[in-house]
Amino acid sequence: MLVGVEEYLSTDYSPDRDYVDGELWERNVGEKDHSKIQVRLAALLFQRRRELGIHVFTEQRVRVSGARFRVPDLCVVAGPEPEEQVFTSPPFLCVEILSPEDRASRVQEKLADYLAFGVGFVWVIDPQSRRAFAYTRGGMVEAMTALRTSEPEITVELHELWAD
Repeated sequence: MLVGVEEYLSTDYSPDRDYVDGELWERNVGEKDHSKIQVRLAALLFQRRRELGIHVFTEQRVRVSGARFRVPDLCVVAGPEPEEQVFTSPPFLCVEILSPEDRASRVQEKLADYLAFGVGFVWVIDPQSRRAFAYTRGGMVEAMTALRTSEPEITVELHELWAD
């Protein structure tokens, strides 16, 4: 059953869902490994927000096109804080933390949506394999020791994410 944009925007889902061309796509969240990485990364970035001139948001709705809304696990906005409740301008960074149930095709489609929308950096973190990847319009690289962005330069050492 297709859902209209207005219905999607006026309904609370727990957990929130992506909206893709009228369909609601469940997000795989709620597992401890996922949660620990999300909290650690958000805390690391939040601690440095003033120094970097960024704003950090978890599970924020982002309208990537007219009929698509994505809910990244974490996103970062550089510069002034957006005033809107649902973002309609591309965040600087979107982060997806994988769960064992995630399907590669859906993750790839979500990453493509972010990049086509103008998100400069997309990080994908896999807590199970302890691997991380950085995507830009120029391609993908596996992060061996740290995830990085430029302008502003954000560096997150992987050992900080995996630490217990």
